Amino acid sequence: MKSRCTCCHCRCGHCLSSCLFFPFKLAFRLVRRVNEDLAAAMREDPAATSKMLVALTYPGVHAVWTYRVAHSMWLKSPFLRPWARVLTHIARFWTGIEIHPGATIGRRFFIDHGMGIVIGETAEIGDDVLMYHQVTLGGRSRGRFKRHPTVGNRVLLGAGAKLIGPITVGDDAKIGANALVVRDVAPGTVVVGIPGKHKIGDVIA
Repeated sequence: MKSRCTCCHCRCGHCLSSCLFFPFKLAFRLVRRVNEDLAAAMREDPAATSKMLVALTYPGVHAVWTYRVAHSMWLKSPFLRPWARVLTHIARFWTGIEIHPGATIGRRFFIDHGMGIVIGETAEIGDDVLMYHQVTLGGRSRGRFKRHPTVGNRVLLGAGAKLIGPITVGDDAKIGANALVVRDVAPGTVVVGIPGKHKIGDVIA
């Protein structure tokens, strides 16, 4: 008699093969994602001299890695959600960066310095986003609905920037240091000032 697949309990050779190789596929995907994060840090931070240095000493990278584990727990089961919150709380204690495990964050997300960052539960962040310290992706309303910003791909969020409410920041936008953003930002736009003024050009993070 053929052995049964541990996933679906069938005797299909394809399923058995998939189950046997699943841990290796998972490990490969994990290594690839870790390498992506390290490469993003090397690309965005001129002070980064090696991937080993980044892996050992960059709190932004540690916070993102912890978030990814906590986020998978958050999605897996409601019973794991309290433990996901505990895990991100520990990361907040060690790194000074608070990321809710319910937030949705894309690939190659790099936090430079990182102290004082807050990312709310319903925040969404795209791929290749660069965020500096003391940035807040916060809400301005109560209730169990979308209340935090959505940030597109390749966005730069300067030090101290505050994005409040369920606004949308388009791809390739740049938010200047200490800018207060409370309305949607078009793709490729630069926002500076309090309240944020939208303009074309570059920005000092």
